[in-house]
This record gives sequence, structure tokens and C-alpha cells, in this order.
Amino acid sequence: MGVFLGNLIQFALIALWLLILGRVLVSWVDPMGRSQLGAMLINTTEPILAPIRRIIPPMGGIDLGPLIILIILSALWRSF
Repeated sequence: MGVFLGNLIQFALIALWLLILGRVLVSWVDPMGRSQLGAMLINTTEPILAPIRRIIPPMGGIDLGPLIILIILSALWRSF
């Protein structure tokens, strides 16, 4: 794999990691996504989080999906 492709994949993984972290942080202030930023983060990250939520539903009101995705993305990022 070329250096350019490896860097591109790392950039994409970091960007996705930041989007999901941003969604988690914004969900504390705007859980319904009424702001433009909240709506953009929900629309961008929901296709990634939805499959995890089907496997592991929220427990006691705590959604573990973002945490699992962040761990997976971190592991993938470190492998490149």
C-alpha cells in the first residue's frame, strides 16, 4: 500500500472519529439535533451507529454504540 493511500485512510478514520466524538458531545446539549450542527452530525454518523445499536441496544439510557465505534476506529487507525 502506498504512503498516499495509507495517509488518506488514516485521515478518513480520524475525521470519522472526530465526527462521532462531536456527536456525543453535541448530544449532551442538543440530543434531538435541532441545531444545524446537531442535524449534520446525526445525518453523518447515524449510518455507522445504527448497525451497532441493533446489536447492542442502549442499556439504562446509555448508548454504548459510539464508544464501541470509537474503539474500533482507534484500532484501525493504529493498524495503518
